[in-house]
Order: sequence, then structure tokens, then C-alpha cells
Amino acid sequence: MDVVFIEEKINEIISELEKEVMEIVSDETIDKQFTNTHMKPLASTKKILLNALDSIKMVDRLYKEDLEKLKSE
Repeated sequence: MDVVFIEEKINEIISELEKEVMEIVSDETIDKQFTNTHMKPLASTKKILLNALDSIKMVDRLYKEDLEKLKSE
């Protein structure tokens, strides 16, 4: 599994989410409630992606550890 590639792609998506956030925050024509309403799904999506990346890294690490155990037997 190419964890580096996956991490790069997730970081690209997060970067796009952050651009969206900056557009919303910098738009002075919208009120605070509208801004907060639109920020919640963006923040949640970022957190989900970061958690997914952590899980992928953990699975990859466990796979490599198991592989090393098999090689040493």
C-alpha cells in the first residue's frame, strides 16, 4: 500500500477544504450564523480525513510488523 501517495492526496483535499474555509471567512457579505453553518461540515470532513489517514498508517505499520514477524520465524 502506498501510504505516502494516500497521504499526499488527503493533504490535497484538506488544502482545498481550507481554501473553502478562507473564502467563507473572508466573505463579509454573509452573516456569522451562515458562516458557522458552512464551517461545521468542512471542519468535520477535515477531521474525518485526518482520522482516516491515522488509521491507514496504523494498518500499514501493523502489516509491516506482522510481515517482519513472519520473516523472522
